[in-house]
Amino acid sequence: MSRFTRRQVIGAAAGAAAGTALIGVATATAVGSSGGHTTHGPAKGLDSFDEVFQGRRIQGLPAEGHAAKSHAAHGGYQVLIDGRELHIMKHDKYGWSSAVNHYSRFKTPLDAARGAVESLKGAQLVPFMPTV
Repeated sequence: MSRFTRRQVIGAAAGAAAGTALIGVATATAVGSSGGHTTHGPAKGLDSFDEVFQGRRIQGLPAEGHAAKSHAAHGGYQVLIDGRELHIMKHDKYGWSSAVNHYSRFKTPLDAARGAVESLKGAQLVPFMPTV
């Protein structure tokens, strides 16, 4: 019965890690500079909403005209919680996320806003200042 040497095991693990890294680079290159975010005009097929959820007023609307350009990385959609903007992002077919729940994906901007309200637990939303 043959046994693997430590050198063979380490070599196989290093090869697997290198292959995984190459797949990640290829995927990032295919996505391009958009970072996976939709950078096209207003969000299509999404309705406006205005509701009170857990005592917080959440509003959302497709951005149009000049506002659509400034909200392009948001998927062309603007969401407010108590009148303060919630930074949201469209992840192509993977749904929406927000600055509050960045690692969670939601089906719609309304679901992302509700998730943010739940995570805030009564705290005020502070302005999102992206670094350039």
